Amino acid sequence: MDERMRFVIRLKDGESMASLCREFQISRKTGYKILERYDQCGIEGLCDRTRRPFRYANQLPEQIEAAIVAARREKPSWGARKIRERLLRRLPQAVKVPACSTIHAVLDRHGLVSHPVRSRTRAQGTPLSEGGKPNDLWCTDYKGEFQLGDKRYCYPLTVTDHASRYLLLWESGGPGRPAERWYAVNAINAESRPMCFGAFLACLADLAAGVNQVRTT
Repeated sequence: MDERMRFVIRLKDGESMASLCREFQISRKTGYKILERYDQCGIEGLCDRTRRPFRYANQLPEQIEAAIVAARREKPSWGARKIRERLLRRLPQAVKVPACSTIHAVLDRHGLVSHPVRSRTRAQGTPLSEGGKPNDLWCTDYKGEFQLGDKRYCYPLTVTDHASRYLLLWESGGPGRPAERWYAVNAINAESRPMCFGAFLACLADLAAGVNQVRTT
């Protein structure tokens, strides 16, 4: 506002519009617009104006919005669809009745819609056995897939000892007979994927290993 005020004062003192516009780095169109606002509204015309539009093309009339709110307060169990049917029956045909989504938005804006609270219960996994010494707990897992040089895919199955982290088996291509025989363990920790767990059980069937406990996660 201060810049506009100095611009108008110097313009009223007789300075030319072109030189003032060059000095204030504005176009001549903007300069004439500032002068016009000052001549129409005085000092108030030099203040910043709101950029809010004068009207909204799709704004809902206040009478219809009030009718929607009144219908909901009269019938708290009614939803947007029933309220719209009531407006269609009561309002003249020349009046455009809003859609159900618009009616629901009006009810939500006035706090007439209850939102259910979702429970945030977190799922808890099955506790695993603690392998304190080697051969107490073995862990099986598929390590993803990768393509070989002959365009075939390899699905490596690994079996590791939980305590020593020793790699006991690396089997490629899914279930099959491993190259070495395993010893009996107390527990097996296998991922809960049918592909992984089923392949491991197939290996155990071939090996005839004595397993006391099998636990999936």
